[in-house]
Amino acid sequence: MNSSFSTLFYPKGNDVDKNGLIPLYMRITVDGKRSELSVKRKINPEKWNSQAGKMKGTTHEVRELNRFMDHTRAKVNMIYERLMEEGLEVTPILIKNAYLGKSKTSKMTLDIFQDHNDKIAALVGKDFAPGTIERYCTAKKHVEEYIKKEYKVEDIPIKKVDHAFIDGLEYYLKTERDCSHNTAVKYITNFKKIVRIAFANDWIQKDPFLHWKGRLKIVDREFLTESEIQQMLEKEISNARLDQVKDIFLFSCFTGLAYSDVKKLSNDNLVLGIDGEKWIKIKRSKTDTRSNIPILPSAQAIIDKYAEHPAILNGDRILPVLSNQKMNAYLKEIADLCGINKNLTFHLARHTFATTVTLTNGVSIESVSKMLGHKSLKTTQHYAKILDRKVSDDMKMLRKRLNFNS
Repeated sequence: MNSSFSTLFYPKGNDVDKNGLIPLYMRITVDGKRSELSVKRKINPEKWNSQAGKMKGTTHEVRELNRFMDHTRAKVNMIYERLMEEGLEVTPILIKNAYLGKSKTSKMTLDIFQDHNDKIAALVGKDFAPGTIERYCTAKKHVEEYIKKEYKVEDIPIKKVDHAFIDGLEYYLKTERDCSHNTAVKYITNFKKIVRIAFANDWIQKDPFLHWKGRLKIVDREFLTESEIQQMLEKEISNARLDQVKDIFLFSCFTGLAYSDVKKLSNDNLVLGIDGEKWIKIKRSKTDTRSNIPILPSAQAIIDKYAEHPAILNGDRILPVLSNQKMNAYLKEIADLCGINKNLTFHLARHTFATTVTLTNGVSIESVSKMLGHKSLKTTQHYAKILDRKVSDDMKMLRKRLNFNS
């Protein structure tokens, strides 16, 4: 919002020195409110032009003083423009303090966000997975675009982030960015960490997230049924690249490994387990937790199939994994070829392992949790809820077929 702003130079006539000179002051006015400051100059009041706000005459001293006033006015104008761009509530006192160098520089929101992201990026591979920095970078981009759209500035002071800002950001993500509820909540949770950093450093006095409740909605994740897995196993695909993607997807269905873990899987991760059988032992990229997974025959067959693949012979990896983007693109084609009417993504394989391959076949939830590398059993319990929903849906169909009357 624009405000009225003006500056005025004037001599303060009640403070005359022995030479008859009086001090020169500047008055700053914003929306009718005033503040004044001495500009550390004295003038002869007889040479002052009150209408022009300048000294009269052409002497060197007069021209120098008039240039000084022009320079001072320009400097104060620049301070006003900068404070307005920062979205601050501009007052005459604020401008005066900024001119005198007494104001504290307000921490800017996106600067704090970028500093945080730079630190995370430096710790990728040590304390954080690559996906973590990607999420924070995307979250910062959304916050930046929201500030530009809503506040018409490049950045705002962190002190200006309030509950209304957070509500507005959530609405922006769901409408302008077409994010689902859960995706929007996750981005705002990323931003919440930035605000908490500011709060911990006393850059803000109040946590605007205090009354914000970002509850995720429970989403029933898709997974392949036993018959759909069989369809993929039996489907012969002539295109070598598609067949390769299908095999690696199925490998994930039989191991529960996420894309990043399948991609980095090496011979060092294949060990003999306590039962004398081959196991996969790996630290999950996402959570840095250990997963110990017995290798099922179907998974071993896929490892054996690609043992002589050119991409494998020249390195330590055990499977020729393409980029995640390409894998997911090819999986859409594979779904069509196999007659599977589901949104096939690589991560769906992990859900399939948790549900159809393990829990449905009587593997305990504790064992499934350990193989998936979950830090909490609550995370794994969600898959059990999915199966309960499937049982409920199946029983509804059964009631309809048997036409039982309640």
